Amino acid sequence: MSWNPAFEPGCPDEVSIDAIETLIIPRARDIGGFEVRRALPAPNRQMVGPFIFFDQAGPAELLTGQGIDVRPHPHIGLGTVTYLYRGDFHHRDSTGANQIIRPGELNWMVAGRGVSHSERTTATARTGPNSLFGIQTWLALPESHEDMEPTFEHHGKEALPVIEDGGASVRLILGNAYGQTAPATMLSETFYADVALGPGSRLPLPDNHEDRGIYIVEGSISIAGQDFEAPQMMVFRPGDRITVAASERGARLMILGGATFIGPRYVWWNFVASSKDRIEEAKAEWRAQNWGKGRFDLPVDDRDEHIPLPD
Repeated sequence: MSWNPAFEPGCPDEVSIDAIETLIIPRARDIGGFEVRRALPAPNRQMVGPFIFFDQAGPAELLTGQGIDVRPHPHIGLGTVTYLYRGDFHHRDSTGANQIIRPGELNWMVAGRGVSHSERTTATARTGPNSLFGIQTWLALPESHEDMEPTFEHHGKEALPVIEDGGASVRLILGNAYGQTAPATMLSETFYADVALGPGSRLPLPDNHEDRGIYIVEGSISIAGQDFEAPQMMVFRPGDRITVAASERGARLMILGGATFIGPRYVWWNFVASSKDRIEEAKAEWRAQNWGKGRFDLPVDDRDEHIPLPD
């Protein structure tokens, strides 16, 4: 299948390096032997389209009996995306969802007015050494959907469109790109895809979205003759035709973007909102712990503990 019958990819060297509007070096932190790299929000860039938070989790190798335990915690005003390369997570949330996610699958939880969830390594994985490597990201919700009821969708690996051309393979996770549309319900213009590039292969970015970014997960790519190594995120100038080339080692990328958001978004802890008042209301309700009587409840089958509101 071709990328887009109406799009001529061109050569990477035809792109000016000035087309890169923002270059982000993610911040790394160690949480008990497990490394997380955060690309968004960055000091010089809060969002790429609706994407307002972007974390690379791992790669990490865990011993028998070990695992990741993210206790129940709240969200408002955003949708969360969990996408794994290795390992698994057992997702539970206050909508009643109880779902194991594995590599190449999609968990899409929309918090709306308020949701809580937990993510833990499965009991099966803990019976032996296990790995974890993936990307977790949040998409800010448009103001028209900030107060919607929370929802959850799971889509298996076989449900996500795959576009292949030469040495490039693209699995479309969210939204639309290259003439394909992913199955998850979107609330604003979006694209998000997992890209594997063979040595020397080329990738034209979708040209039908205003904001476009690339996160280099593994390997390196070339833009206008300049090499960029993992892990880095670059955000491109709107309107330019962009084609990148993989190095001789190949590359693994996440490409992301969509429509530029209008108006500010405030971020505090796990809350995203168009106003500070919304965040203050959510803080008060999580602190009160009136489970099931307001905007927050605890996840199904994971109600014995939760992460308290930070001081």
